[in-house]
Amino acid sequence: MAQLKNHEFAGFVRREGTPYRIVLVYGPDRGLVSERSAEVAAKTGVDLKDDFSVLKLESSDLSSDPGRLADEFGAISLFGGDRLVWVKNAGNERGLVQAVTALVDAEPGSSHLLIEAGDLKKGSGLRKVVENARTALAIPCYADDARGIQALIDEELGNADLTIQGEARQRLTQLLGGDRLASRNELKKLALYCHGKGTVTDDDVVEAIGDVAALSVDDAVDAVFSGDPVRLEAALERILASKTSVFLVLRSCIMQFEQLDAMRSLVENHGRQPAQALTERGRGIHFKRKPVVERALRHWRLEAINREMRRLSDAVLDTRRRPQLEASIARQALLRTCLLSR
Repeated sequence: MAQLKNHEFAGFVRREGTPYRIVLVYGPDRGLVSERSAEVAAKTGVDLKDDFSVLKLESSDLSSDPGRLADEFGAISLFGGDRLVWVKNAGNERGLVQAVTALVDAEPGSSHLLIEAGDLKKGSGLRKVVENARTALAIPCYADDARGIQALIDEELGNADLTIQGEARQRLTQLLGGDRLASRNELKKLALYCHGKGTVTDDDVVEAIGDVAALSVDDAVDAVFSGDPVRLEAALERILASKTSVFLVLRSCIMQFEQLDAMRSLVENHGRQPAQALTERGRGIHFKRKPVVERALRHWRLEAINREMRRLSDAVLDTRRRPQLEASIARQALLRTCLLSR
């Protein structure tokens, strides 16, 4: 079974040549699928600028004429040399699966076949054919994990002669992922914004690519737990102006209370100091938010935490029953929690 692990791709690309004439690149991260397909195409050695050597087809082009794939795969380049047949937007179309099944054991001659597909389930027709063939290779493309995101950050900022501060890296990691192409574009935008500065700071990340709505939600939550109603009102106004649902603030406050509940239990039931409890159970909290969380941990007791979580959950239910009053219901509930924090 010829299938690369997600982390093995870099090593595969660095190796000279490839024994596989048929390559399937697939996965839910369409940006990564596109990026890796381009790298595989370059690895074939075919001149990608030569229209006589490269034939690009949509999978839909083969629906009415599946035999065309075999004809193109067996064709000889007009001026000699290798040839690339590149099929895009593939799925589990029956005609395509049948055509590929016939090709995996055929003599490829000087042709390469590259199939670019979306998310294919394990055991699906196209994956099964390619994975079980000795002459073919399947390359999955899943969303970047933490290691992949760090490597991408280092690659793009390194190419721009930039280094990045620790807190900026932490925020940037939270904002990236999901789609490789989108993440790379965001990093290029950040590199352009910081051109000539040498070092990327946390403020640079916020200014260049920060999600205003997401940052406003965090600001609103911090205002609630800091007991700052003026700051809370300003954050809510930004959220409403961006057409973001204020329900997100209610949900985030409930999640923060759940985290406080776990930490406060260590304080009240196991004799931990608040700072110790924060270290043990506060992983993932951005360093700039830790003073706010520690202050809340010192002042909110378990009984009050659980009472407030129930009240905010009731407010969430109320916004669902009366969606036309969502903003007013959420604002009133959040203001009460904010005043209690104060």
